[in-house]
Amino acid sequence: MLPVLFSFGPIHIYSFGLMMGIAFLVANFLLVREMRRRQFPNADQIASTVTLISLAGGIIGSKLFSLLENWSTFVKDPAGEIFSAAGLTFYGGLIVVVITLYFYIRSKGIPFLKLADATSPALIIGYGIGRIGCQLAGDGDYGIPSDLPWAMGYPNGTVSTLSQRNGELVDKFHQMFPGRTVPADIQVHPAPVYETLAALAIFLLLWSLRKRPMATGKIFAIYLICAGLERLLVEFIRLNPLYLGLSQAQWISVGMIGLGAAILVRLRNAPIEEIPFVTSTTKRPRPATAKAAR
Repeated sequence: MLPVLFSFGPIHIYSFGLMMGIAFLVANFLLVREMRRRQFPNADQIASTVTLISLAGGIIGSKLFSLLENWSTFVKDPAGEIFSAAGLTFYGGLIVVVITLYFYIRSKGIPFLKLADATSPALIIGYGIGRIGCQLAGDGDYGIPSDLPWAMGYPNGTVSTLSQRNGELVDKFHQMFPGRTVPADIQVHPAPVYETLAALAIFLLLWSLRKRPMATGKIFAIYLICAGLERLLVEFIRLNPLYLGLSQAQWISVGMIGLGAAILVRLRNAPIEEIPFVTSTTKRPRPATAKAAR
């Protein structure tokens, strides 16, 4: 694992921060491209504002929900938990960003579902790239102990898998493999890798669907269902507190799947929106010449 990629004296370049930066750059590039194609007014300016809101709201929301999810740890060391680079809950950021963007986009007179459709592919690929940062940092997003051939350890991760430093993981190992000797470095499911691959698959699906005529909001609904299902499933192999049998992220995932399904039901008889598929190579009509005007 590489929590710190390289250093310049006292300045450290962290892998998670770098991947998050790349995620926002890629997401912004795709969002600008899609908003232009969908003929949003002031597409570049609105896309940049949406990205900035997502950046700020995502960090604040993800940290807030992480603190709520790990309240006992937060109470013991409030300052340490608030300023820790670890402990970010994606769904917390997503909820805060969606609420903030809803009011922002309404102020511009643009239907929220139209923006949501344009944003969905960028959002899921940004999530996948962010999970690469989690993999490199070993920040605790990995899964439960495993003896599968591709299981791996994160001995130098922000949240180490070394048995002497991770009592919770040791307890889970005893539950899953009773009688086995606990290894020095416990091998676990590389859950961030699973999520990156799933996010890529969902992105390819959404990116291809955007070319098809469909009701406004349908792509967003499909995103909610696919992203919710992906997170619901991966949480079964992760160590997180449970509430009535499911983790906080799983309950939110269930809500996302339900909301996506409800949107699809509501859109059954909605008018189909045909968006011209414009590319940079599409030829624009040439202006009329003086001779033609005569």
